[in-house]
Amino acid sequence: MSFMSLINVHNLTKTYGDGHTAVHAVNDVTFTVDKGEIVLIMGPSGSGKTTLVTIMAGLLAPTSGTVIIDENDITTLTKQQLADLRLTKIGFVFQSFNLLSSLSALENVMIPLIISGENKVAANNKATQALTQLGLASRLTNLPRDLSGGEKQRVSIARALVNDPPIIFADEPTANLDSVNGQRVMEILCEVACTKGRSVVVVSHDQRIKSMATRIITIEDGKFLHEEKGGHDEWCTLHGKGTS
Repeated sequence: MSFMSLINVHNLTKTYGDGHTAVHAVNDVTFTVDKGEIVLIMGPSGSGKTTLVTIMAGLLAPTSGTVIIDENDITTLTKQQLADLRLTKIGFVFQSFNLLSSLSALENVMIPLIISGENKVAANNKATQALTQLGLASRLTNLPRDLSGGEKQRVSIARALVNDPPIIFADEPTANLDSVNGQRVMEILCEVACTKGRSVVVVSHDQRIKSMATRIITIEDGKFLHEEKGGHDEWCTLHGKGTS
């Protein structure tokens, strides 16, 4: 197996139960993600998309198979090593937001920066910039309970991007946004891939994202069904971003 790609998924399987009751949420899936790619994972509800990306991000252990990130097999890492890898190499956008209810939007976005050793002034500045880029400059001090669903999702996205990780995983990032904000979120993810060479893996039902993706992978019943080329390179050229 080649390690040239930033992410290598090889024979990945996640099984719940055993014997006749076994359910293969992910079933022997293999593919790669290169630097600067946006890979869109699509499929019907219950097809295993979220399980797949959660395993790839080191948040769930597979039953078998490997996930190689930057030549490290994350399935063999300790909990602390996984935590360090997620902090330095991975940003994750959760469909359910996963914001701390007692912290403001700004404080939630500052968390990965503080853990990484940034001083509070620098972390504040970077988090403010990330939130402002997503149209939340007037919501910095709001607690999650005072934010709409779409605003909470944008805070989650800002938190994923703020540490400038080489890999972004996004589970239905536009699901709780209106069409205008959803479009802007995807444009930001595209810009990250085009101009900074970040790898972005997106789980989504949104057909519009196909025109922004490098490749579209479809899975069904946990299995790799087919792959097609997206319009990412054309999007980067059209918007004057260039490709990394």
